Amino acid sequence: MRSLDWIGWIATAVFSCSYFVRGSAMLRRIQAVAALMWVAYGFLIGAMPVVVANLIVAAAAAYSSFSAGRARTPQADAAS
Repeated sequence: MRSLDWIGWIATAVFSCSYFVRGSAMLRRIQAVAALMWVAYGFLIGAMPVVVANLIVAAAAAYSSFSAGRARTPQADAAS
């Protein structure tokens, strides 16, 4: 195993743990963090497809997690 592989393994663990989170916004934030870890790993090993794919994933996860939080209204919370 290469010395940098531990970053990829930690990113995998973080991403996998996101499936145990109940809140959708928090799930997406954890997935964004894991994707950023994959970006770092991709840079370190020189794999641009890994970098680009995970930048897209991180951006989408971050955007959707914060936009979902802003879209909630007091009426929607009261109806739940």
